[in-house]
Amino acid sequence: MPYDVVAAGAVVTRRGGEVLLVHRPRYDDWSFPKGKRDRGEHILATAVREVAEETGLHVRLGPRLDSQRYPSGKRMKTVHYWMGRAVGPDDIGSYLVNDEIDELMWLPWEEASARLTYPHDRDTLAQARPLRRNSRALVVLRHGLARSRDAWRRDDRLRPLLRTGTMQAERLVPLLAAYDLSVIASSSSQRCVKTVAPYSETTGWPLATHDALTEEDATAQGVLELVDQLVYAKEGALVCTHRPVLPTVYDALGVDEAKLEPAAMLVVHHRKGKVVATEQHTLL
Repeated sequence: MPYDVVAAGAVVTRRGGEVLLVHRPRYDDWSFPKGKRDRGEHILATAVREVAEETGLHVRLGPRLDSQRYPSGKRMKTVHYWMGRAVGPDDIGSYLVNDEIDELMWLPWEEASARLTYPHDRDTLAQARPLRRNSRALVVLRHGLARSRDAWRRDDRLRPLLRTGTMQAERLVPLLAAYDLSVIASSSSQRCVKTVAPYSETTGWPLATHDALTEEDATAQGVLELVDQLVYAKEGALVCTHRPVLPTVYDALGVDEAKLEPAAMLVVHHRKGKVVATEQHTLL
């Protein structure tokens, strides 16, 4: 059985309750911005890239929506969707229309539903409506693959990443960027710092280290205070810590425990201090 064609996109909304739709002349249809995943590309990066290519907008992803699956030629196609918000201006007037997208427009919710060509897109829009209000992401990240604890004789805070862990740190950059995380809070242990350093260096956002996120110094009160600061900061935030500390972070956030492998992450979408949705991602 052939593999599905895999694609990703977003239901992009803006303040005032409008939705962004695109028209494809090849199919004469109205739909959400989306497109096929490139070889080796993580699906989160696909969603952001395709929205940019089809609308000219750079978006940050919000809560995940149900995927669509339907026939496409002789194969099946799976499209992964997220909520999306523009980072910066949401004006589409300067977008250069082309043979792929020849028209795009912001529409009120009811008009967007009527304009969409396919029933499955109308279902996705209906699912998105309760999530249309602006939210932010707090990403809980376990550090990349590190040298064995048994093989390290020095201070454990200095235990380094393995080469694989360093590669994981580089590959995490587009995944983290998909959520526009401007606050970076890392355990002061080197294996955490080195995991988030490439994202900090690429985006320019400062990296702050916290002893309260280390295995040695983490306490329930210290983690709770830090998490509260991040949740109410009204910015996307990244928290990098260690497997033994993860349950304490989950408790502070009030979310169910998630088992994370090295370099895996739990994305917690929140609004006004309340958790809206969660999702989990690993590297390919």
